[in-house]
Amino acid sequence: MSETSNNNLGTRSVTLFATCMVDQISPSVGESTVEVLEHLGLDVKFLDEQTCCGQPAFNSGFRSESEPVAQRFLELFEKVDGPIIVPSGSCAAMVRNFYADLFRHDKGLVERARTLSERLYEFTEFIHRFFGSDAITGICDDRVTYHKCCHLLREVGIDEQPIEMLSNIEGLKMVQMNRSDVCCGFGGAFSVKMPDISSAILDEKLDNIEATKANRVVAGDIGCIFQIQGGLRRRGSTTRVLHLAEILSESIRNAKTGKVTE
Repeated sequence: MSETSNNNLGTRSVTLFATCMVDQISPSVGESTVEVLEHLGLDVKFLDEQTCCGQPAFNSGFRSESEPVAQRFLELFEKVDGPIIVPSGSCAAMVRNFYADLFRHDKGLVERARTLSERLYEFTEFIHRFFGSDAITGICDDRVTYHKCCHLLREVGIDEQPIEMLSNIEGLKMVQMNRSDVCCGFGGAFSVKMPDISSAILDEKLDNIEATKANRVVAGDIGCIFQIQGGLRRRGSTTRVLHLAEILSESIRNAKTGKVTE
């Protein structure tokens, strides 16, 4: 366990906030998140009633539509005990950073949001803080590169931690991507409202990915993953894009079975 880890977790039970995109588009990310957390000895709970945090409407300027959804999120997750883990930097940022703005007319809601946000963690952030970046030691024989998602990097402050985690996987060759911290062009509604600009931003990202000759790209937000994967497919590339939780869970399974490649 690294020196940066914190042994004062105080509980072995956590709750998964799956997010809309994980639930509707990529449930394997949720399953992988649970697998990794359980590997760390945690009991993972799940609220069947959970829905959206309100981010899509908020980012599109529809505050009145976003607010009741966000309030519903508060009402549900206030009922659970212990840490709330979300495999998404953008959703973590919405709750922790933007609920205060969304609820600014109601001090009570602002305080409730602040209290809840103190125990809501992005997946990578949680592992790094309480277990250390060297907590997962698996096996995966592959060549990968890492894309730094905007919200995860700039709003949550996760920078080199995922790379540190990946560096502990036996057989994994990490290749540095040029301008890895630059946007992929998704930005939620931005990619729909301004497709030409979004595509131009994506093209630069794809060029930088292809220059690494990596077989797979790792990222921490589903929106970025599908934006990049779609662009690569349109180019005829066989490079796959996956969430950090997916490659960590894969490496754990490989280590358990003695399998070197997936």
